[in-house]
Amino acid sequence: MKITTFNPQIITNNADELVELFEMLGFEKTHTKKAIGEHDAMGIVMKNDTGFKIDISQPDFKLPQDVTSIRINVDNFDEAYEMFISRGFENFYGDHAVMTPSSKSAVLRSPSGFAVNLVEHIKK
Repeated sequence: MKITTFNPQIITNNADELVELFEMLGFEKTHTKKAIGEHDAMGIVMKNDTGFKIDISQPDFKLPQDVTSIRINVDNFDEAYEMFISRGFENFYGDHAVMTPSSKSAVLRSPSGFAVNLVEHIKK
């Protein structure tokens, strides 16, 4: 398994406010994806002029508070998923991945509480 992207992600009910904050810090939107998975999430990728990236995601359900996670894109989702699960991580979605035409993903929570959004981009 090879990591292809690694950056912070904030899962929130207030994406617009966070986008505005990070724009004030010099970040610009580079990609927005809507209607992701069964929770109709929106994902926004932002990047600054030095190359740092942050993801801001907003699901269609109410969160009790924002969740800070690490987005890790890999070249083999299944291998990485099994590695995390074998170390006690739990999938937010039960036992299935979120599938879109361009990706396979799952948000995984560590035994100590931090979250990882594990993603494999599907190449056509």
